[in-house]
Amino acid sequence: MKKYLILFLFTTISFAQQKTFSNPILPSGADPYSTYYKGYYYYTNTLGNRLVLWKTKDLSELKNAESKVIWEAQKGTNYAAGIWAPEFHIINGKWYCYFAADNGENKNHRMYVLENKSSDPFKGKWDFKGKIAAKTDKWAIDGNVFEYQKQLYMIWAGWAGDTNGQQNIYIAKMKNPLEIEGDRVLISSPTHGWETHGALHDDVNPAQVNVNEGPQFLAHDDKIFIVFSASGCWTDFYALGLLAFNGGNNLLDPSAWKKSEEPIFQQTAKNGVYAPGHNSFFKSPNGKEDWILYHANSNPGEGCGNKRSPRMQKISWDTNGFPVLGEPVSEQTILAIPSK
Repeated sequence: MKKYLILFLFTTISFAQQKTFSNPILPSGADPYSTYYKGYYYYTNTLGNRLVLWKTKDLSELKNAESKVIWEAQKGTNYAAGIWAPEFHIINGKWYCYFAADNGENKNHRMYVLENKSSDPFKGKWDFKGKIAAKTDKWAIDGNVFEYQKQLYMIWAGWAGDTNGQQNIYIAKMKNPLEIEGDRVLISSPTHGWETHGALHDDVNPAQVNVNEGPQFLAHDDKIFIVFSASGCWTDFYALGLLAFNGGNNLLDPSAWKKSEEPIFQQTAKNGVYAPGHNSFFKSPNGKEDWILYHANSNPGEGCGNKRSPRMQKISWDTNGFPVLGEPVSEQTILAIPSK
């Protein structure tokens, strides 16, 4: 009897460990982001006119997850439209949501922030705290907040001036979760060929196809990185690049950030994945695995619309401590869920 009980337990445990999934994890959803907190993943993506939060113990089961609208665009305001790339963060026991918004004109895109004092983001009240901007207050999207050596930072995509043009990556220190300290510092501009795909027709302004956006902080052991998206999101060439920090403690030193010569994650016709980008990262529930969460199209030429769907896969690290993302897996690939 004891032998059969052991066999049953072993089989049950093995079955539980063998739970699998395949991408995409939702039919649609650009700019996916998740925060793991107290046993749950809190997930969000771009919806354009509102902020929605999903709650699940298993991201592969996102389609069945509980969800809640926590904020809707306010008509007639500077943040009435273009609600892009939201991120939810737990900082000092409070929840914050950072997102880009405008008044209906892209040239007016800025970053905004909500605060919830409850430790449960599905409870409490989400208070709109206004715009969060550097001293120069220029066009800004895709904000990502992180802590390094007890100092908060924000990184984002922005324009140098006030007209639609080249998108760069900027960094700034934060006074607190609601305010940026001082001005921004430029740490990446699109300079390589793989960062400048995007011309749709002859009258496109060449500057508009030079894109760095969607920056995401990534740390491993004693190394830190920023992974960013490059080229026009409307092209199949949308891809991810890497900035590696090789300085001391000064993250605001532009010379301390070195860019990869080639993209680290890009389209693969073989696997039927196009324009993979605007990613985030998360840990498995047991804290031992690193995963990438990103959006991509299933067919060429599908552009920046609602055909983009969220996908996830495990990443690894090379002997130098740099991230190895591999290539986007096909929709037929069966993957084990993040380890619990």
